[in-house]
Amino acid sequence: MRRPPGTKKNPTSLLSTPAIHCAVLEALAKIGAQLQGDYLDIGSGAGSLLACVIERFPMRPFACDYTDRLMKLPNQRVDIVDLNHGSLPYPDNQFALITCVETIEHLNNFRAVLAEIYRVLRPGGWVVITTPNILNLRSRLRYLTFGFHNLFGPLAVGEEKIHNPYGHISPIGWFYLAHALLNVGFDRLVLSVDRYQRRSMFALVLFYIPIRLSAALSYWREARKFRTINAQNRPLVGAMNSLDILLGRTLIVAAQKPPAASSLS
Repeated sequence: MRRPPGTKKNPTSLLSTPAIHCAVLEALAKIGAQLQGDYLDIGSGAGSLLACVIERFPMRPFACDYTDRLMKLPNQRVDIVDLNHGSLPYPDNQFALITCVETIEHLNNFRAVLAEIYRVLRPGGWVVITTPNILNLRSRLRYLTFGFHNLFGPLAVGEEKIHNPYGHISPIGWFYLAHALLNVGFDRLVLSVDRYQRRSMFALVLFYIPIRLSAALSYWREARKFRTINAQNRPLVGAMNSLDILLGRTLIVAAQKPPAASSLS
């Protein structure tokens, strides 16, 4: 893949990494979407992902973020949005594609943002969302021993800086992200990760069998005793201990707004 214009060699980003950007492009290739039209990158940062997408697909780029000072692409406008308190400044059913990369973990209410994404996405359009995978084995072990997921930690009370892209304030696991997407109206969820972690692979050797046995017992209790598992959420629960979830570093979820759907009221 060619280096995006406006970026340095071996680019880095405060919000994401080139590996995640490549994984997003792979996710788009996996769903086989014929993408053209308007494209919005939420949490656009320096514009590295934006450049990669428009290089591959014939799309008109839009960008929004909490500031326009990060953007490095020449002549690219950035709409300044406070996602914790405001709505997206776009009309219903505008975009064929929306990406939201390493952003939802910085927000107070990610479900409200997903509803806004659904509103501005056109019927048949796709969204791709990434967030740290808090359910990989490395993160699970950290939570077991320290009480905090990997890439999340103690927050200072009243500290305003946590509400910008430097602060991870909302750990969101696979099930709750998928549930939120389905609940707002999306379907055709496609799960992937950017890469497997070596430390999680080592833990897999030690804990895979106990995890599978314990998960099977818990699944049976939830399904038979508490009746919390049904046809709609069974695939989501079934993926909780898949290799992608146990080993993946970054969670990547693509979802489609149904082609015949009307805009969210």
